[in-house]
Amino acid sequence: MSQEAIFTPFLGMMLLTVVVWLVMMVSRIIFMSAEKIDGQQVQSPDQFYALAPARIAASGHNFRNLLEVPVLFYGICLYLFVTGQVDTNYIYAAYTFLAFRVIHSLIQCTVNIVNLRFLAYLVSSIAAAYMIVRATISVL
Repeated sequence: MSQEAIFTPFLGMMLLTVVVWLVMMVSRIIFMSAEKIDGQQVQSPDQFYALAPARIAASGHNFRNLLEVPVLFYGICLYLFVTGQVDTNYIYAAYTFLAFRVIHSLIQCTVNIVNLRFLAYLVSSIAAAYMIVRATISVL
């Protein structure tokens, strides 16, 4: 197994984050222009979210979420690569994490059905936890 294979889902997560970031910026710019909101009125995220409708705020919430649990995913991927432990099970788990994070983002940025979104979040979190726990057990 090529150790570099772990970087495809790793970079996929980074690309997902960039796409959501762009969606967030564009939707905010369009919203603020249409509503004639001066940037000084929204100096903090809380001020912006107080003015923005849920459909505009959704991508911002998702972007923040992509900077939480995925940080653990990036860390474990780098650890596995550096220590030469990448194998088929880790690759499957990494792709599972990526797939369900994409699903989570699509749900949150569109229909935002909370129970469905939570299910995608849960599956992706289990995949990341599996990777972390398995790697931890291997060093004990």
